[in-house]
Amino acid sequence: MLTWRTFFAQEDQESAEVYLEEYTDEFQENFFEALKQKGIQNYDRAIDLLLKCKQLDPSNSVVDYELAKAYSLDQQHILAQEYAVKALNAEPTDFWYLDNLLHVLEKEGSPLASVKQDIPFSNQKLQQNLALGYFRMRKYADALKVLEGLGSSKFTEELTSKINDSLQVKKEEKVIATANRPKETDDPTSQYRSQIEQLLSGQDFGQALTVSKEALDSYPLQPYFYYAYGAALNNTSNANKAIEVLESGLDYLLDDDQLANKIYNELAKAYTSIGNTSKANEYLNKIKPGL
Repeated sequence: MLTWRTFFAQEDQESAEVYLEEYTDEFQENFFEALKQKGIQNYDRAIDLLLKCKQLDPSNSVVDYELAKAYSLDQQHILAQEYAVKALNAEPTDFWYLDNLLHVLEKEGSPLASVKQDIPFSNQKLQQNLALGYFRMRKYADALKVLEGLGSSKFTEELTSKINDSLQVKKEEKVIATANRPKETDDPTSQYRSQIEQLLSGQDFGQALTVSKEALDSYPLQPYFYYAYGAALNNTSNANKAIEVLESGLDYLLDDDQLANKIYNELAKAYTSIGNTSKANEYLNKIKPGL
């Protein structure tokens, strides 16, 4: 959520409230117009608007995060790295901030070691996010190396299993893993899914947003929860965030064409809502008929 900060003395409460309202409106207008411009690939304009937001609220990590993405898309890698590092330092446990930094570094061909001293690298949650980020980037050896230093936990076991699946481990190991799965009635992911499906079908998108976000935070390797959170965001007027979440969910799909179709459909809706018909049509063309 965006935070609003004021930098003026409140000598008169009424006039201060009016100023805050104007300030908030100006920030919001620039920020959301920047997201729109980025969505239609007008990166220079998006950067200019985000820099205006930065002047209004210098410590806002969301602005730093979006500036890093915009500069990276505009091939300005040094500035992209600078703002990605700033955002991560403000919110060290935020997965998306770290994921953004990893992709910025990937584009410029730099290892994470090049900024290791500039970020809170020893943070436990950051380490978990790093392993997950490497997995999403298909850097399985790097992900396993990070996991080795995290000790045994449900997270490390689950992610290690996912990596092994991706590396095509022996067939008998997969059979054992499948046999050891809990019954659906005892599986909390199935319970989450059942609850979310009811909320989405009942068009209770506000509650679906809350539950799907909770499910995704708890089980970040389940592609359905990316779809559900993205669909809820789409239906609560947050298309840009929906695009980010849904496209991330594509990394976790393993031969599930029906779920892939749902994600493609939501992505088409999201890109349409921000005026990027080219990307919308791209995802519509990916939908496989008859499923």
